[in-house]
Amino acid sequence: MENEKTAAPLYNEKILEVINEVEKVILGKRSEIVMLLTAMLSGSHVLIEDVPGTGKTTLAATIAKVTGLDFKRAQFTPDVMASDITGFNIYNRSKEEFEFRRGLVICNLLLADEINRASPKTQSALLEAMEEGKVTVDGVSYDIPDPFTVIATQNPSGYVGTYPLPEAQLDRFALKLKIGYPTAEEEVAILAARKGENPIDSVRPVINADELRRIRAEVTEVKMDEELYRYIVTLAAATRKHSAISLGASPRASVALMHLCRAYAYIKGRNYVIPDDVATLFRPAIAHRLMLRQEAKLKGLTAEAVLGEILRATPVPFKGKN
Repeated sequence: MENEKTAAPLYNEKILEVINEVEKVILGKRSEIVMLLTAMLSGSHVLIEDVPGTGKTTLAATIAKVTGLDFKRAQFTPDVMASDITGFNIYNRSKEEFEFRRGLVICNLLLADEINRASPKTQSALLEAMEEGKVTVDGVSYDIPDPFTVIATQNPSGYVGTYPLPEAQLDRFALKLKIGYPTAEEEVAILAARKGENPIDSVRPVINADELRRIRAEVTEVKMDEELYRYIVTLAAATRKHSAISLGASPRASVALMHLCRAYAYIKGRNYVIPDDVATLFRPAIAHRLMLRQEAKLKGLTAEAVLGEILRATPVPFKGKN
């Protein structure tokens, strides 16, 4: 595998600037910021699940401002319709023709806030956009600008008025993150930072859409040894055979993990992937795609715990292996 020293990618310093700028607003959550940017640089989407008030929406809005992207926010409620997301045709009487009104999804960065409060039909309106980068309305396809990322937030399942996301939609999210509560010291710093204006008003754009596209092109050049492809496939296959899992990781999950590993290595200043990258991303990239058997749930097992067991049981590839 690649382990020789190589020059850091050209735009790596720009990404570190982005992280540092976001940290002016989101305190004590550097690893979560890195994970979110990893998904963006891999051209994929993120689901953030946590209780209200932990900074999910603030994180997405700050990322949008710092990256200079065209940002839209969709507040998902039971009365939101699929056409609000994708767009719709409306008849213009003066021109005597139908005109397309763009939906919220036609942007660079869509915050789908509290996505699991909308109906399953509205949730599914995002599927084509997330997978293919376009929407189809009345048989006509409309392209979504590149780059395009969906950051969806949801309250933990079981909250009043929530609808579970279908497995097909969960599989479109490359990562599922949790923000978590801040430490006491971090919460004191948050209070001090917010005694006046909102900190998000003071952050500046560090890059723009053109630079982000160039960075993503560099990410595709990050090297990955064939042994690491086999490592990912072995890990994914183990989820399909594990006695506690009724639905394992799909090939789409393996592909997403590969792309995430390249982006993560890039952020870390390398142009090659190492096994630790795979191990770091395995649980946040795979856990939300799994379905545990009922008996496993009754024993108190979680998808993260099962994936940790699989990681420990799977041999790690290394250079020089016979």
